[in-house]
Amino acid sequence: MRIFAAAILAVIAGGAVADGLPPPLTDADYAPVDEAEARLGQLLFYDPILSGNRSVSCGTCHHPAFGTSDGLSLGLGDGGIGLGTQRVADPANMPEQRIPRNAPALFNLGAHEFTVLFHDGRIEVDPDRPGGLRTPLDGDMVTGFASLLSAQTMFPVLSSDEMAGHYSENDVAQAVRLGVITGEGGAWDIIARRVAAIPAYAQDFIAVYDHIEEPAQIGFADISNAIAAFMAFEWRSDDAPFDRVLRGEATLPEPAATGMALFYGEAGCASCHSGPFLTDHDFHAMGAPQIGPGKAARFENHVRDEGRYRVTGAAEDLYAFRTPSLRNVALTGPYGHAGSHSDLRAFVEAHLDPVKSLRAYDLAAATLPDLPVDDARGRVDFEAIAAAVDYAPRQVSEADVTALIAFLDALTDPASVEGRLGVPETVPSGLPVDRPR
Repeated sequence: MRIFAAAILAVIAGGAVADGLPPPLTDADYAPVDEAEARLGQLLFYDPILSGNRSVSCGTCHHPAFGTSDGLSLGLGDGGIGLGTQRVADPANMPEQRIPRNAPALFNLGAHEFTVLFHDGRIEVDPDRPGGLRTPLDGDMVTGFASLLSAQTMFPVLSSDEMAGHYSENDVAQAVRLGVITGEGGAWDIIARRVAAIPAYAQDFIAVYDHIEEPAQIGFADISNAIAAFMAFEWRSDDAPFDRVLRGEATLPEPAATGMALFYGEAGCASCHSGPFLTDHDFHAMGAPQIGPGKAARFENHVRDEGRYRVTGAAEDLYAFRTPSLRNVALTGPYGHAGSHSDLRAFVEAHLDPVKSLRAYDLAAATLPDLPVDDARGRVDFEAIAAAVDYAPRQVSEADVTALIAFLDALTDPASVEGRLGVPETVPSGLPVDRPR
């Protein structure tokens, strides 16, 4: 194994890419971004004005202080107080449940390669659908979203657990309850009118977008487009030590070099975590434990999260979830679709023999703020999850796990973690901006 690692490094040092390793990233891999649009999106991303109760921003659950996630296994959206691992339930507005899935990281989502998003892939590029996108709205999908990343932003603002609030609390939540999403008076329109009523935002939208000449023309798609531009600009990640290796500019020290050899060889990690973003963008049943409330419609009474199956209805997609990109993975825990493991090493070890680890899972491995709910209810489905696993156990020593972790650390790009624009001091609405205590 050490010989294999040396061989990989020797080829890379000579300026070529070894078999199994991806080519280096270049500007051609990313969509261009207008910085003025990104700066407008920065303000909107951190502004709670987009949430029903004006209390939650995109940055609440996707903050750079927590690797563009929130540091929690399952977050608290509306009804939470504080940020990241310090976030707690508000006694005066208790959440009904936790957000059902772990908040994914936002790195590199402006790259052309990302044509499917969310853990279950429920939105994806599809030229045959309205606006070129397939989403849960199907035929009701409106046009005007500039990219898949832009369309992604339209769903958290409709979720009662994330940003909308609960049904009797505000105008956005009430519109969602009635199923009025698009058109005048719909949930998105209500949010757009809030933003347009703020003079600083109105001026910025008119300055950035040629098709907007007056505040009344600002639509939710314009808000989404600006936020998407910010995310694409802020969290492009292509200058980690691993990237310098791919460009032939450096080699990895030990034990990261051995970890890379394992990753692309005996450990088999690259069979799913392939390509320059270390994801095949496909869906696999990997046996990650189901904790929390599960993913169910309001009329359903279960705590399962059946993953991709909820989108396709295909039996082979039961308990399958999208392969996450591993860029900056050392900073983006907890891990798994439900954040079952807070520690990266523990998650990697569980990943090597998922069925055995699933049956031995202890909820203490998660990071969950206090909430009077039974987070272990999903254990009743562990055997069904185990039966769906399509991955054979791997035999890897403790030393080799250490090497794999060292390689994963080499995927951290400090510039992308810090961000290019950062967290604004204030936002035009005047509402407070989330910051770590």
